[in-house]
Amino acid sequence: MNHNNIFLKSFRVLLLPFSIIYGCVVAIRNYLFDRNTLKSSTFNFPIICVGNLAVGGTGKSPMVEYLVRLLKDEFAIATLSRGYKRKTKGYVLASEKTTALEIGDEPMQFHLKFPEVAVAVGEERVVAVPHLLQDKPNLQAIILDDAFQHRQINAGFNILLTEYANRFTYDFFLPTGDLRDERKSYKRANIIVVTKCPAEINEIKKKKLLYEIHAWPGQQVFFTKINYATPYHIFDKNKTFELTGKEEVLLVCGIANPKPLKDYLHNKTHTYYQINFSDHHIFNIDDLNNIKKKFEGIDAKNKIILTTEKDAVRFVKFDKELNELPIYVLPITHEFLFNEGDLFDKTVLNYIKNHYKLKEESKEIEK
Repeated sequence: MNHNNIFLKSFRVLLLPFSIIYGCVVAIRNYLFDRNTLKSSTFNFPIICVGNLAVGGTGKSPMVEYLVRLLKDEFAIATLSRGYKRKTKGYVLASEKTTALEIGDEPMQFHLKFPEVAVAVGEERVVAVPHLLQDKPNLQAIILDDAFQHRQINAGFNILLTEYANRFTYDFFLPTGDLRDERKSYKRANIIVVTKCPAEINEIKKKKLLYEIHAWPGQQVFFTKINYATPYHIFDKNKTFELTGKEEVLLVCGIANPKPLKDYLHNKTHTYYQINFSDHHIFNIDDLNNIKKKFEGIDAKNKIILTTEKDAVRFVKFDKELNELPIYVLPITHEFLFNEGDLFDKTVLNYIKNHYKLKEESKEIEK
């Protein structure tokens, strides 16, 4: 029995009055946007929003990466994020010299993995979009990262993620629950993706979840599971490490929900140890020394340090200190279940294609 978890849940229940107040504020805000008292801006340009209703890790970054891979060879695209915990303010467009401190860890991750794609950050997305379109006039689509609740922009296409183990349908407002938006806000989504599903989920469970979510006409619901790829060295992607179940691993991570990763390592390694940091933690030299000390204390010949891609971009500044250590990065991707990946791809692609098709038809009519 996890007594710490029971205590945490009990403590959060005591915060129910604050959740009710928070929920009222969110409901009033949504009402004002729905009545157009608070204004939303609509751009005549394909904007795909990826977000969720709750705080925590639902797999937004891997979904953004999935969309980038899907779209980048056919369209000129960009990602636009808030840039959480960066040291800069306002709109910033990533360049060759950009660091994670300037744009945040997740945008830096996109920038490093897809250097051909424009990556920008800005707290006020409604202000950042025109800046981005001015800097990159040939853009054909923008992916908004973690912006579903950012209603100042009325995105043309919304992808809402909800974690299988913590679905919005049974959640409650912060701080008692994890919701930062109303449950009924799911109606604004074009697509709902239930992420981090167990691999053995069957058609019966799928039908129960579809009934629970109660998608509105026109909404599509998809299901994905996590796929972990082969770890690669933090400073040399061509150098990989196959987990065989015989090695001992020191897991170092600062992510919102490390449980799926821990479950994976429990099944894939002989033994694993862990050093946990808060989400988006900015590593310093003391952290590094602590990691080294912990790693050196593992009495095994076959051992490595493993971290996430999001954490890795905050480690690269310590290239000299880490260069001699076997520190590897574990990539993560979404895999669509029930053979519905092609349908998801087609739906997203058609949104952009139809936008430009209608635009061309409008030009012909004007002529």
